[in-house]
Amino acid sequence: MHERHMTLPEFLAGQLRETVDETDRSGLQALLQDIAGAVRAVTSIVARGALGHHGGVDGGADGQGEERKHLELAANAIFVAMCERNACVAGLVSEATNIARETGPGGARGEYLVVLDPLDRSSNTGLNVAVGSIFSVLRRRAGQPVSDGAFLCNGREQLAAGYAIYGPSTMLVLTVGLGTHGFTLDRDAGAFLLTHPFIRIPSPATELSINAANERFWEPPVLRYVRECRAGSAGERQQDFSARWVASMVVDVHRLLMRGGVYLQPRDRHRAIHSGGLRLLHEANPMAFIVEQAGGLASTGRGRILDAVPDALHDHVPAILGSKAEVERLERYHREYDSGVDKPFVSPLFNERSLFRPEARI
Repeated sequence: MHERHMTLPEFLAGQLRETVDETDRSGLQALLQDIAGAVRAVTSIVARGALGHHGGVDGGADGQGEERKHLELAANAIFVAMCERNACVAGLVSEATNIARETGPGGARGEYLVVLDPLDRSSNTGLNVAVGSIFSVLRRRAGQPVSDGAFLCNGREQLAAGYAIYGPSTMLVLTVGLGTHGFTLDRDAGAFLLTHPFIRIPSPATELSINAANERFWEPPVLRYVRECRAGSAGERQQDFSARWVASMVVDVHRLLMRGGVYLQPRDRHRAIHSGGLRLLHEANPMAFIVEQAGGLASTGRGRILDAVPDALHDHVPAILGSKAEVERLERYHREYDSGVDKPFVSPLFNERSLFRPEARI
């Protein structure tokens, strides 16, 4: 006999009784169920791949000058249409456009604001690699107009956050502030079923996700950590680590939730438009909420991500997410570097004799 899995509506009805007031319960539940419906629709167009003619770039550029895929724009249109139909949504901001906008019927009276990354790392779609969507739900302050300022709050104000991962199966991973939970889409029934209740990040951590090609741009605390992990059981950590990097944040974070580890998008020095890291509103905040609710930590290296307050919709922050012990170690390395306790060793005899050493430029 097959085990009966709880459906998403059943789960939300129980969880929201514990986390939100009765007056907010039905509206937030309806919104999260509508988001799940949009995820089902995006699943269909992602599954068609090149047959859906959504694989090319030619989609213009987003607010940060990065190329957009047609599939990203198609996914964005699905999520925007969902928000336009939902009377509880006052406004939204999407990574695909990066402009705060009021929605249709809910704009004048809606209670919620939605932040979207409709298709994270859409450049991977042409490679038939798993991609994902990220979302966050905020409460609209009473009487506040829908403008950029309505969204510029710290991540602790999120009511809900989640991501969808489009792989061999579609999963929706969600938190409303009472643990992190995973739902798998039953495509025959068209329903999301609870398959991963109360996800906890496994310990100890043995996996590391970081783009090693940018090593020459990292700050010394990150270099120190990564080099210790590379040394493995022969080094100071006395433990072997595996390096994994898909360049799709949803995929890399999903793996650490399932298998443990740490994900880094650290500050770097080679980007002209920002200091590296992740978009605070669209990526870092929702993922930080999810990871912390799964027993992990989410840090910039110098503070909790959920405490950061953006000055603009497109603000970026360095991001270190994952197993608690590993994130705490990286925070300690940043403190030691900033205080002068730990500085890069520079040999006076066997190093580049120049004022333009990488260490001197930090």
